[in-house]
Amino acid sequence: MRLIFDSNVLIRTLLNEHSFSGQAFLKPGQLGFDVLISVSTLAESIEVVMRPKFDKYLPKATRQLFLEEYEANGIKIKVTRQVKACRDPKDDMYLDLALSGKADFIITNDEDLLVLNPFENIPIITPKEFLERF
Repeated sequence: MRLIFDSNVLIRTLLNEHSFSGQAFLKPGQLGFDVLISVSTLAESIEVVMRPKFDKYLPKATRQLFLEEYEANGIKIKVTRQVKACRDPKDDMYLDLALSGKADFIITNDEDLLVLNPFENIPIITPKEFLERF
């Protein structure tokens, strides 16, 4: 199974590992699923997770280690297909990754992506829905 987590799932995981996002983020390791990343999605994840507004919740070192592990454990995909389908153009990078990496699911809390479910036969679901399935 090939999965994509968007950056809001990552930050919610960091803030509360017992949240639906946190539980869903831990599932691939337990089930042997692959987590796909691209240069663009990784760059966004780093930018979001390292925002100064999160300094009061988590030390930078903790967030940096999380991101290093995320990158090391992710399957790096070269984006070969690009689309313009999302009402928030910044989120198209997740669709690009899904198509290029032949993803089975995109897991997100972002309504801009969720409204596209399914996108070219790729389910776009919330962390809670993912946990209900697996």
